[in-house]
Amino acid sequence: MNNAHKEVWIARVDGSKIRSLSGGANQSGLRDYNERLLLSMLQRNGPMPGSDLARKAGLSPQTVSVILRKLENDGLLRRGDPMRGKVGKPSIPMALNPDGVFSFGLNIGRRKATLLLLDFEGRTRAKCTTRYPYPLPGQIFAFLRDSYEEIASALPRDHAERVCGIGIAAPFELWNWHELVGAPAAEFARWKDVSFQAEVAEICNLPAFVVNDATAACRAEHIYGRGKEFRDYAYFFLAAFVGGGIVLNHSVYEGHQGNAGALGSLRSVGPNGESRQLVDIASIHLLEARLQEVGMDPSGLWTKDDWSDYDRYVEPWIRQTAQELAKAALSTCSVIDFEAIVIDGGLPRDVKETLVARTRRYLSNQDKRGLILPQVEAGEIGGNAREIGAACGPILSQYLLNTNAGLSDLA
Repeated sequence: MNNAHKEVWIARVDGSKIRSLSGGANQSGLRDYNERLLLSMLQRNGPMPGSDLARKAGLSPQTVSVILRKLENDGLLRRGDPMRGKVGKPSIPMALNPDGVFSFGLNIGRRKATLLLLDFEGRTRAKCTTRYPYPLPGQIFAFLRDSYEEIASALPRDHAERVCGIGIAAPFELWNWHELVGAPAAEFARWKDVSFQAEVAEICNLPAFVVNDATAACRAEHIYGRGKEFRDYAYFFLAAFVGGGIVLNHSVYEGHQGNAGALGSLRSVGPNGESRQLVDIASIHLLEARLQEVGMDPSGLWTKDDWSDYDRYVEPWIRQTAQELAKAALSTCSVIDFEAIVIDGGLPRDVKETLVARTRRYLSNQDKRGLILPQVEAGEIGGNAREIGAACGPILSQYLLNTNAGLSDLA
């Protein structure tokens, strides 16, 4: 791959001995509703004894005991240390076995692509990254092939048999982004005819799950971050381009075409009355362009967790971005009564915290007639949210409830 730089790291996490599933996790079939319910409750709430699961799920203790035994035998759950109460036998909490299921997640970004391997607890076990001026299909799928083979070859056999799929996060209608990424239109048009499932089939026999990149980030935040705290919220993710997602009734809502929460397309009025989209006025690529204008190397925006070298230019970028996010937040709340706005992205922590605080301040000064002011909170997952959310796709599809509706009442 021309003009590409590849980074690789692999980390192993020791787990208890598990029984391999014949045929592999991806061939084990769909779990029934009650199995998914208990797995989802443990994923959401952490280790719990069977008696608590039965009470919160409204199932009989005998039914829960049978299901837990089956899930443990399948290698999806593991036993914790006995918990002694004041009376009776000690209870044994059950927890997800981190080695029970694995999934790959690929994110196709403007400046880099990342492939990671996620375990059942949501921890990243291995990750490969490549950087480029802009993404083209040939180099992306060559990177996917090489990185998949590198990570898969390092997996123990029993772990490799438990990989359940590959999730892919990509911008909606990627072929239309050539002007924003500075790529030749003819080259970028190749994305229009790409079948991600067919490309993955050329590499391995794992099922492929495709999701909008900002929706994937929202999914990661919802499952592993602040999302557990709120019932309904709008999510903004700032990367090279700003995007978003929405959560309704404790569930990430993707829409019938998978493009719900396209918050980057929200309209704003410019100083001369012109119509603009949020993506054009509240994205990191604007800061990158400004640095290039003054002769500074902007590569640190994508490679460093410290932007202090750019302080002079970061401050006005935060001010403008916060103002636009405040307007966009009220626009979204005028459609759905969101209780919170969650802001995350590929930002250093101090920059994100300042941006969130500024957005809160600007939001309080907006015209809020007829609206209820939402909370504005910082997300927790950060720059890896899109690839983590992509990797969640195969796991959600095969092992957890596709919606978390009602799970908050079972917490």
